[in-house]
Amino acid sequence: MRGPLATCALRHDGWVTIEREIGDATRFRVCFVCTGNICRSPMAATVFEQLARRHGVADRLHVASAGISDYHVGETADPRTLAALTEAGYDAVHHRAKEFKAQWLEAFDLVIAFDRGQERALRSLARSEEQLSKIRLLLAFDPEATVPDVPDPYYSEDAFFGTVLRQIETAVGRLFRQIQPALRP
Repeated sequence: MRGPLATCALRHDGWVTIEREIGDATRFRVCFVCTGNICRSPMAATVFEQLARRHGVADRLHVASAGISDYHVGETADPRTLAALTEAGYDAVHHRAKEFKAQWLEAFDLVIAFDRGQERALRSLARSEEQLSKIRLLLAFDPEATVPDVPDPYYSEDAFFGTVLRQIETAVGRLFRQIQPALRP
């Protein structure tokens, strides 16, 4: 089974590193970034990967997720995230939280934030116009979205995780449809 970590390498000290994979310029590289990398970003990465597999382009993509903070580095996704994903037919059991590194702005082709605070934090790491151009809000890809931010379900009730997942599925599906033509052989 493939998950966000399936293509990542483990260093000898056990911490997850993705530098080798994001250095592969033959694949389109997308990173979803939320606050702690245990709720929204693992949801989006999981949904995006499943879309890529279903459409036969998974080998042309590198999908990752990370957090702007180091609060949860090394942890699994929140149990409520995993429950919402499982209920919807996804599997993210292999996910381990990572902190987004500034140098990744050079390597990724697209860096997706879930709210304006994360977008500002990512923009503060950018060192060029090219890097700035890679940073986007997820809901910018959903023309029907009435707000710019995907709400953080972390401090909400369990059922809200499913609501957030459905919002992410819609926006990720629209993002995928925009980049899919470029992924065809």
